[in-house]
Order: sequence, then C-alpha cells, then structure tokens
Amino acid sequence: MRILVIGGAGYIGSHVVRAFLDAGYRVTVFDNLSTGTRDNLFGEAEFVHGDIMQSARLAGIMADGYDGCVHLAALKAAGQSMLHPEQYAEANLVGTINILNAAAAVSLGAVIFSSSAAVFGSPQYLPIDETHPKEPENFYGFTKLEIERLLAWYDRLKGMKYAAIRYFNAAGYDVAGRICGLERNPENLLPVVMEVAAGIRPQLAVFGDDYPTRDGSCIRDYVHVSDLATAHVSAFEYIRDQGESLSVNLGSEQGISVLEMLERARIITGRPIPAIVTGRREGDPSELVASSKKARDLLDWKPLFSDADTLISSTWRVYQEKYLQ
Repeated sequence: MRILVIGGAGYIGSHVVRAFLDAGYRVTVFDNLSTGTRDNLFGEAEFVHGDIMQSARLAGIMADGYDGCVHLAALKAAGQSMLHPEQYAEANLVGTINILNAAAAVSLGAVIFSSSAAVFGSPQYLPIDETHPKEPENFYGFTKLEIERLLAWYDRLKGMKYAAIRYFNAAGYDVAGRICGLERNPENLLPVVMEVAAGIRPQLAVFGDDYPTRDGSCIRDYVHVSDLATAHVSAFEYIRDQGESLSVNLGSEQGISVLEMLERARIITGRPIPAIVTGRREGDPSELVASSKKARDLLDWKPLFSDADTLISSTWRVYQEKYLQ
C-alpha cells in the first residue's frame, strides 16, 4: 500500500516515515524543507519537494494514487502564534484546506492528522482524556482544533475518514540510530538541555520552581517520537480495517518534571548542564499528563521507549554525533 507523508522530512515526520517503511508500506515524502532536512530522508522513500500552499501541485501528487496520507506540515510555536496569527492561519488552516480538497478530489481513503494537546488548554482534570473540554489558550492550539473540526465535516460530507492524533510532548530519537537530522531552533525542553550539554547554549532556563508539584518545577508527559510514529501506522490500519474515524490522545501517562529531566540528563551525558531558575512563563500549567486508554483500546498501542533514560540517551547520541565527534 502507498502512503503520502506531508512534512515527512521533519523531526516527527521522519520517524513516521520510518515506521511506515518498517511496516512494509511504500512511502512518498512531500516537504518544502523549511524546517525539515534532507538528512531525514530515506533512500527507500520517494521524495517530492513541494509546499502545501501550492494547491495545484498537491492535487497532482494526490492524483498519483495513494491509500492514505499523513499530514504533519504546520507552524508549531505556540508563542509565535500569538504574535503572528496571520502566518499560522495561512500555513495551518489554508494549507490544510488545500490538502483536504486535493484528497477529496481523488477520494483518498484516510488522512492521519498530527494534532496536539494544545487543543485542550489548561487542564480541568488529570489525566487528560479525549472528552476533556477543548479550550485552546493560544492560536496554534486553535488552528489544530479547527482542523479537527474540518476533518469531521469532510468525513460527514465527503466520506473521508481520518485520525486526529493528539501529541503531548514528543521527544527522543530513533533508538536504532537511523535518524540524525536535528530540529532547527528548538524550543522544547529536551533538545534545549542537549544543546547546553553539547556546549551550544551556555545554560538552561528553568521557568519557575514554585509550582505545586513534587519538586516545584512543571511536569509534562513525554512520549518517545518512535512510539508516536507507530501509532500513525496503527491509526491508518484501524481506518482501513474498521472504516471509522477516530481521535486519540498519545502520552506515556507518566509525568516527568523539568528538574527530574535535567538531573537524569546530567547523569546520562556526564555533563554539568548549567541551569538557572527564572520566573514562570505566562500560561504554563503546573502539570500536563495524558490518558492514552483510548489508544490502547482501539489501536493496541503502548509506549515502548518513553521512559526518561531512553528519551535522553537516544537524543544525546544524535547530539554527540553532530557536535562532539
């Protein structure tokens, strides 16, 4: 079967491509390489350079014949989305409409969408399950929720089945070492910690140590990117076999605090990793943890690599190869 992975040269996208290739699928990557990298492309997968804003080009690619597509192309910095909503509206909303229209024109069987825990906003209870109120607190989260609503309408009106996979905190790298492309200008905790360990940044800023958590720092649910990737394959196969759309949360269900991640990273890397405590960031909830029960029940999914040590060691290997060889 053939799968089109839009955004397949990016950090998460390359792991998704690898998972489909490992499962025996024929894969084509469609990417504009604005944030993705050629280092993340595989010889077994076809590569097409293109942009989701090019509706005619998208239509031509879709017409080549695919059984499904994975949509990972988006702007994703929550803070930037509040400063430049027009950019996020165009890239995330208009770009997705272009994808859906091209897919609908060829009656594509399934769209697997990279959604986000940002659709929920601040937690009203923990762990966060799929029925949790969806009240995004930044424009990025708003675009993800609106895309989920678009998908539901295209399912209702066009019969296009979809899976909305809501990531919590993606981290780690392929444990077999087959993916080595680093994210550009990372903002998430673990790659920033690795940049400090590798000497690229002078220190880590810990945003607050006075939260009502076990050590005062924020707690987040980190899920290994390879665990996320296998869920995309399972979601496609669920749609193929059951003919139903679905929305699922994906997390490890085990929260790790900022200070816990920092301390484990110091031990695993053998580096001091200087850090300073600064003020809280506006809008940072003290704790975010997912319930992944629905994914377990429907997709038989479980995280295999999402413990802190594997997250850190698999990431550190890539940074060592890039900066310390």
